[in-house]
Amino acid sequence: MELDRRSFLAATGGSLAALAVLPEFGFATALPHAADPIPVALIGAGRHGRALIDELQKIEAVKIAAVCDIDQARLDGLKRRVQGVTGYTSHTELLDKAKDVKAVIIATPTHTHKAIALDALSAGKHIFCEAPLAHTVDDCKAIAKAASKAAGIVFQSGLYARSNPVYKLARTFFRSDSVRDLICMRAQNFKKQSWRFPSSDAAKDKEVNWRLDPAVSLGLAGEMGTHQFDVFHYYLGKYPKSVWGSGSLRVYKDDGRSIADTIHCDLHFADGANLSYLASICNSFEGRFEVFQGSNAAIKLAWSHGWMFKEADAPTQGWEVYANRQQFHQDEGITLIADATKLASQGKLKDGIGLPFSPQYYALVDFIASIVESKPSVCTADEGARGTIVGIAAAQAVASGKDVEITDEMLKI
Repeated sequence: MELDRRSFLAATGGSLAALAVLPEFGFATALPHAADPIPVALIGAGRHGRALIDELQKIEAVKIAAVCDIDQARLDGLKRRVQGVTGYTSHTELLDKAKDVKAVIIATPTHTHKAIALDALSAGKHIFCEAPLAHTVDDCKAIAKAASKAAGIVFQSGLYARSNPVYKLARTFFRSDSVRDLICMRAQNFKKQSWRFPSSDAAKDKEVNWRLDPAVSLGLAGEMGTHQFDVFHYYLGKYPKSVWGSGSLRVYKDDGRSIADTIHCDLHFADGANLSYLASICNSFEGRFEVFQGSNAAIKLAWSHGWMFKEADAPTQGWEVYANRQQFHQDEGITLIADATKLASQGKLKDGIGLPFSPQYYALVDFIASIVESKPSVCTADEGARGTIVGIAAAQAVASGKDVEITDEMLKI
């Protein structure tokens, strides 16, 4: 539900901008403490799964009890990363035999999430499921409905912005009067990579390169855009009403693919606000970021860093004397640092610039904390489903080159 900015300011006295310099609000993520580590299983030993294993190993409240992948070579590689861990080539076998496992991390291709998630819910396991949640609207809703019926089960969708300390801090600025009237929004994801991976077995080439298969892949708009679109859902408290898209092959024209390597989407909200999104695997300039531009300031977020750029006529607030500043050509950005006052008092303000860990780490910490402390999930299956449905609509818009409506009925779980 959308929170009206005027109501929000009235409830907080319009003072939330000061949170950047009040350490007692604790935007830095606290590690959960468990008497006994939570036995966790990772399902999916691809590149992303391997990255998640590395982050899980940093969390003391976690014991990696099992790993799973349908490919034996990938599974063996993952087992070498975690000494003594038990490996399975089937998620059903894992759920049947690894009785001590309390939680599973699903990091398999998007179109395989539904079957694994439903089986894990039936087995009574807590679930962290990577986003996008699924590759179809029906699958998203099936997962969300099953999760809502699983009493006592924590289900967290892997939309990382909701756990990111920099993004949580920046959100307090956005929802205060620091940005004021929202003018426009834009985002991009540029990273030069082919999206085609070599396979030693020609028969498995389609399986390995599922991102290039139009029957199951959501392309750049769904696989990458879903994460970034959710930043705007998280900040605005609402979803777009329609999306227009276009895409083409700018570089990878000769390897048989039909999935666009470069796309452009425009997402339209009911109040007239628009989000412009660009993504490409053909160029890396400026990487990945999101920008909110308002009448008082702009906020730029880049996953490990965040900045606020104030307008010349915006009021100056007392906390700004503590702020670290960074020059961007002719613009000066105030670096958004969690627990800024505490760091400033220690003479370590610049040490707080950027995240010490990856965005995945903070999301996994939140997941484990929800289990240990019986706290609500920071990103429920419902939220993951709605965020993914927007990504699916964007993918359809890119494929068709037309506007795709995002109705209330589509987003209803």
